[in-house]
Amino acid sequence: MIKERLRGVNLGGWFSQVDCIQEKDPVGFPGIIQHVKTFLGVEDFKRIRNAGFNHVRLPVDYFNMFDGEQLKPNEEMFALLDKALKEIQAADLDVILDLHKCPGHDFHLASYEEQAFFVSADARKDTNKVWSYLAERYSGESRVMMELLNEPAAGDSKVWDKVKDEIFWTIRKHAPKNTIVVGANKWNSAREFEFLTPLDDDNAIYSFHTYTPVTFTHQGAAWIKDPFFHMERPWPGDYAAPSADGTTRLDVEYGKWDKARLQASIQNALDFRRKYNLPVACNEFGVYVQVPRQYQMAWMRDFMDILREADVGYSYWNYKNLDFGIVSKGESLHNNLAQYNNPERLDSELMELLAKG
Repeated sequence: MIKERLRGVNLGGWFSQVDCIQEKDPVGFPGIIQHVKTFLGVEDFKRIRNAGFNHVRLPVDYFNMFDGEQLKPNEEMFALLDKALKEIQAADLDVILDLHKCPGHDFHLASYEEQAFFVSADARKDTNKVWSYLAERYSGESRVMMELLNEPAAGDSKVWDKVKDEIFWTIRKHAPKNTIVVGANKWNSAREFEFLTPLDDDNAIYSFHTYTPVTFTHQGAAWIKDPFFHMERPWPGDYAAPSADGTTRLDVEYGKWDKARLQASIQNALDFRRKYNLPVACNEFGVYVQVPRQYQMAWMRDFMDILREADVGYSYWNYKNLDFGIVSKGESLHNNLAQYNNPERLDSELMELLAKG
């Protein structure tokens, strides 16, 4: 495993959130098996490595890999995942294998309702079964890190703090040597590190995500229905407070936002690192690609400065598609964006900024 600050990109939309890819191009969608075979490949991994990144985060939705209530491993899909991990590592990249959605927990639905995972022992039993299989299958891959759950969203952070221990030790039982990635509650909020307790294990990384303020980074996002998110906001800026009839559980940060406040928003994670002398990383961040370009890039430059100055590793969301992509193909909504106006549909300015670290 590379012993340096993590600098990487997410490979979302490949083994995870495939429904989102299909929804944007239902006519051209080839079916999940063919999609996984063709969405990403060796040339992508070489491009990522040659740009200067040292790892990728590979999200996986459990229902793409396990069939039925018995959660029987789908060997055709696992053969493709085996191949993906082999090719990624052959490109000299480490991998964070991220359980993006687990039984009883969907980070998107959690924006509107409490998830069964936090109250149902059966849901957690199924997640432990999923991780027992994944951990044992990939325990021999020294460059594969294992992230126990993407963006937990418990109503009570103390509940997640207990549940994360349970899942962690399931993984550790079957993968005694692999690094395990543990996220904070409320969609991996850096603020929630106030309630996160470290594990008695020295081979873990503690993860936060930053789309702060969501009010800015997700402005105009089609999947968020609340009208408060459908207003143009500059960066930096002073954002009006929402009305009292909002419908989302997402944070609706308002007021004056600039680089200094963005820096302050991750301070709890930095304090956790300092207090316990443990590594932290930002494993998702980004700005929706429809945000006016000058504001998108201004936020990105500010946040990359913050990560570099704090010596914090990162994984950008997302390498390809899903409305945050460095590469955008088959996304009709973004066809006319200037940053993709080249044969490869590659936002080279953004990729260069990210790769510099």
